[in-house]
Amino acid sequence: MDKYVISKAEIEAMEGLEKTHFLNDNAKRNNKSLGDLTGLTGLGFHIIEVPPGCESTEYHVHYNEDECSYVLSGRGKVVVGEEEHAIGPGDFIGYRAGGLAHTMINDGSEPLKCIVVGQRLAHDTADYPKLGKRIYRSNGKPWDLVNHEHIVTPSGSVGKKS
Repeated sequence: MDKYVISKAEIEAMEGLEKTHFLNDNAKRNNKSLGDLTGLTGLGFHIIEVPPGCESTEYHVHYNEDECSYVLSGRGKVVVGEEEHAIGPGDFIGYRAGGLAHTMINDGSEPLKCIVVGQRLAHDTADYPKLGKRIYRSNGKPWDLVNHEHIVTPSGSVGKKS
């Protein structure tokens, strides 16, 4: 399919994909991946709905990829580092690569509907600090998930390969 335009009617008629984060059973969302439908490969563009009482994802930080969210409707809070911020329609949240860990929580009574955009780099590393886990992702290979206490950093490992 060579699609460049998705109409508002098409978007509203989409069922979306129900997702639960593989590390957090309370991180549930309906995901409409509009970028995938138009063949975008360098970034993901999604409209998500998080049900009341649920999180958008497991609390995490990406080391290589930027992410951002724009609230369309509903209310909730975003946790960035140790701080919580109330969010509602019109609010924008930017999560820079290597910044603070984050998640969104719908603490309201209606779905929290957001646009979520994120880079899709060939390689990324992310931490799940509350779980003590790190994930390594590289295109074309299975993801690797390790416990922080099992990570070994060899001496001289910063910079270019010798």
